[in-house]
Amino acid sequence: MEKKKLVVFLPAHNEEQNIGKVIARVPRNVHPDWQVEVLVIDDGSTDATVREARAAGAEHVVSFPRNRGLGAAVREGLASCVRLGADIGLMIDADNEYPAEEIPNVVAPIMEGRADYTMGSRFKGVIRGMKLHRRIGNYCFTLLQAMLLKRLIWDGQSGMRGFAREAMERAEIIHDYNYAQVLTLNLVRKGFVMEEVPITYRVRVHGESFITFRKYVGNVLPAVWKEMRRPVGNKRQIQRSSARQVVLEAGANVRK
Repeated sequence: MEKKKLVVFLPAHNEEQNIGKVIARVPRNVHPDWQVEVLVIDDGSTDATVREARAAGAEHVVSFPRNRGLGAAVREGLASCVRLGADIGLMIDADNEYPAEEIPNVVAPIMEGRADYTMGSRFKGVIRGMKLHRRIGNYCFTLLQAMLLKRLIWDGQSGMRGFAREAMERAEIIHDYNYAQVLTLNLVRKGFVMEEVPITYRVRVHGESFITFRKYVGNVLPAVWKEMRRPVGNKRQIQRSSARQVVLEAGANVRK
């Protein structure tokens, strides 16, 4: 029997000191019926990120000629997972803050059919080293998502997320700077089932985050506003529309 495929993808920009460690921590035997592959989306790195990723065992690398932004990298990661035939995609930051060894826990609700979209939740799990101003920022942006979606969310900015294949196919990220808020708003509004899984988080040791408060607010809030104002098809409506299109195409082929 052919195995199903889990593709773990890492958006990365100048993470030569961290990316090899993350890939080395990725479990390759999550389930007897599943094979695991690693994909790196190199967002215009100017250091040895790609070399370190390949040396650590990454099977696939997609490189942008210039830095486009985390949102663009995640968008490409989802699309590449679909092209590679992934049944499930798991995104994890390349900064070695998130626990790659806990990937099986994060994808379990999808494998078991309980969820379409999962987030590794730092605030339901364990956090080490996060500064107060970052905690407050996370709380505020998570509260905003919870209010807009009218449901409880613990960690709306998590850098570790799992996706069923249909969620990867239907996900839309409407700006290049970031993905965290608009992706969750987009998928939940479309009717995909989200579940948060507690994880263990530790702030990075090497390198620096690209995020600054002013730039983050200036890019994220307008994108959230735009996402909430645009119509999105409900998952069931999309499925009915796709089924109808298949029937119409089949009818057209019969008439030929």
